[in-house]
Amino acid sequence: MRLFAGTPFDRPPTCERCQRLESECTCPPEPIPVKPPAKQIARIRLEKRKTGKWVTTIRDLDSAGDHLPTLLTKLKKHCGAGGSIEDGVVEVQGDHVQRITDFLKQAGYRIAK
Repeated sequence: MRLFAGTPFDRPPTCERCQRLESECTCPPEPIPVKPPAKQIARIRLEKRKTGKWVTTIRDLDSAGDHLPTLLTKLKKHCGAGGSIEDGVVEVQGDHVQRITDFLKQAGYRIAK
């Protein structure tokens, strides 16, 4: 008799959807749920960097899924500026607080300053 006979440790892990071994599973990965814009609160601030340049930051948005890069692309086009995502914080170069606020309100986000 084996030490772990009949316990979950004795059996190799299987997929919950297709019941195959995990190494043989062909199920697509489950999509990551993203909160709708109406349930997210965006905190918009204007910050000054060490170099003296101004950056508009948008914090507290849900970073699950891949909606932040598409949102950043839309904001950069709307403002005509560059930007990036650093640790889940969307940064747009320059002072664009009012433009971004109007854009996000129109997209359905709740705004907190």
